[in-house]
Amino acid sequence: MHRSRALARHVVAGGIVADPVSGNNDTITVTDNRTGKSYTLPITDNTIKANDLKQVKSQDGAPLKTYDPGYMNTTCCISKISFIDGDKGI
Repeated sequence: MHRSRALARHVVAGGIVADPVSGNNDTITVTDNRTGKSYTLPITDNTIKANDLKQVKSQDGAPLKTYDPGYMNTTCCISKISFIDGDKGI
C-alpha cells in the first residue's frame, strides 16, 4: 500500500478548534485512530510544522514521520535572518 494512503488511514485530522489553554483558534486537532489519543497542533500562515507531528507516537514510542514524495505539499518559510531580492540579484 502506498505510504501516504497508509498514513491517511491511520491519522485523521479533525476540525479547527480553539486551544483550551490559549483560546487560540489557529489550531487543528489530530486524532490517532490507532491509540485514540488527540493532539492539538498550532497553525501559522495556514501551515502546520512537520515536527509538530512528532508528538504523535506509535505504541512502541516511535514518533510519527512525514512523507512528501516529490515535495508536492511542501511550503516555503519566512526567514528573519536572510533577504532575497531576485530583481536586484541579491
